[in-house]
Amino acid sequence: MTRMRAVDAAVAILVKEGATEAFGLPGAAINPFYSAMRANGGIRHTLARHVEGAAHMADGYTRAADGNIGLCIGTSGPAGTDMITGLYAAWADSLPILCITGQAPVAKLHKEDFQAVDIETIAKPLTKMAMTVLEAAQVPGAFQKAFQLMREGRPGPVLIDLPIDVQQTEIEFDIDTYEPLPVARPAASRRQAEKAIDMLTASAHPLIVAGGGIINAGASEQLVELAEILGVPVIPTLMGWGTIPDDHELNAGMVGLQTSHRYGNQTMLAADFVIGIGNRWANRHTGSVEKYTEGRTFVHVDIEPTQIGRVFAPDFGIVSDAGSALDAFIEIARERRAAGTLPDYSAWAAESRARKATLQRKTHFDNVPMKPQRVYEEMNRAFGKDVTYVTTIGLSQIAGAQLLHVFGPRRWINAAQAGPLGWTGPAALGVVRGKPGETVVALSGDYDFQFMIEELAVGAQHKLPYIHVVVNNSYLGLIRQSQRPFDMDYHVSLAFDNVNSPHVEGSTANGYGVDHVKVAEGLGCKAIRVERPEDLAAAFTEAQSLIERFQVPVVVEAILERVTNVPMGAEIDNINEFEDLAITPEDAPTAILSLARV
Repeated sequence: MTRMRAVDAAVAILVKEGATEAFGLPGAAINPFYSAMRANGGIRHTLARHVEGAAHMADGYTRAADGNIGLCIGTSGPAGTDMITGLYAAWADSLPILCITGQAPVAKLHKEDFQAVDIETIAKPLTKMAMTVLEAAQVPGAFQKAFQLMREGRPGPVLIDLPIDVQQTEIEFDIDTYEPLPVARPAASRRQAEKAIDMLTASAHPLIVAGGGIINAGASEQLVELAEILGVPVIPTLMGWGTIPDDHELNAGMVGLQTSHRYGNQTMLAADFVIGIGNRWANRHTGSVEKYTEGRTFVHVDIEPTQIGRVFAPDFGIVSDAGSALDAFIEIARERRAAGTLPDYSAWAAESRARKATLQRKTHFDNVPMKPQRVYEEMNRAFGKDVTYVTTIGLSQIAGAQLLHVFGPRRWINAAQAGPLGWTGPAALGVVRGKPGETVVALSGDYDFQFMIEELAVGAQHKLPYIHVVVNNSYLGLIRQSQRPFDMDYHVSLAFDNVNSPHVEGSTANGYGVDHVKVAEGLGCKAIRVERPEDLAAAFTEAQSLIERFQVPVVVEAILERVTNVPMGAEIDNINEFEDLAITPEDAPTAILSLARV
């Protein structure tokens, strides 16, 4: 056995568990932990400008690749409370991040010591485990349990709080004999798989709804194989976008009230059977349960037993890891294909493709100031199939999900359920850490961009290059649109005359307030402002060149018209389309299927 400080044991465990990417900032109560990281040398640390930003960076890193677990590290009190929004975003989307906080000495915890707060109690509702470790000898077990919980069942975050005296207490620990705890995941039985396939093949118009659990399980290839064996169209959810490439002939588009396609909603309404795998029937996907379920039979597969029936009671539920369930379904489907007993769904799949080729939204607008749709059209042209998009909530995200294209798992990285403003920038930095050398493009409205804008300096300092597209209408666009039923436009404008940015004759950016180009440049990054649609393509080309040359984040700001209403509605059969729809191929030139062909 080796005698060492508890923090030295903790850092050794992190390295052995493969959690070697950390984001945070040092301080008095966590300095012993930092000294252990420095001594070990196996963990790379990125210094954030704000602890909430560090938590979102850890979140982005986790989402970037299968098996990743990002670390967020901070000192006591305010650092822990700053992490809460990051924990919420990870918890809401079922993602493991490990937050580690320093704490006041054990004897001071009840004495209102400087920056001492009961972070365990605060964090518990948003974590799979939150623990203030009071005995140094418990530190190895706490970290061992944390990794088991983060990986087991429905993934999620953990917070471990370490009093400064606990960190520095010496314990006996042997890292060479340390082993991660076994991780149990439920698996569908053959009988369950047979029943699910029986129900599917008894239907005339079946659909597969592919959720984020498939991505968490690393099972996107199995999903595509199952769809191809059965010949059944797939509807990815927002968290499951990329499980099947957008250009696959069985990708039927997304369904929902906001981040959806016209053709996806119409295909869902025409279906008579739905099997949801690794999804949770989010309300912005379903709209009202009555309309969503009307006339359809449902099977629901989820790794978490309490998710079955949470939103509505399926006709059949299976508690299973998405990958295990897909393996079982594939086995049954292969057997039945070999026996010639699978129905022929080619006509149904062709109907789905016909809708995808015709029910499209217009993107090719030449207006000045620009409409956002044109920005996304040019993004489709500029970034190709290998791009990874990062975004959070807002009209920018909703329109992006309606108009952009995703061609693989973990290429659409989105804080989907929590949707905290400011998540995009720091999360993108975490994604760059997880996808070195790959093209990463963040998408923000101007308000999301202004939250945590200081984290751009992290990208400049640590050479973390990505392109940040900011669609700027100087408005809280989604909130303004949601105020329309109240007949108001109240405290949602961000416009003002910036005394440091003189009026430029003919500029559409006059009066738009914050000068994002100056701010980005002041933080060590590069920035380009675009005011005319015909200049977007050159701006994106220049941005990619600047990234290669300087290895820093590059902001491309598109100045939009002040008011744009993005399609959305209260039911999947009642979406308000505020702009002209696509009539000719030239109206939607980057659509997956041209209006001219099926």
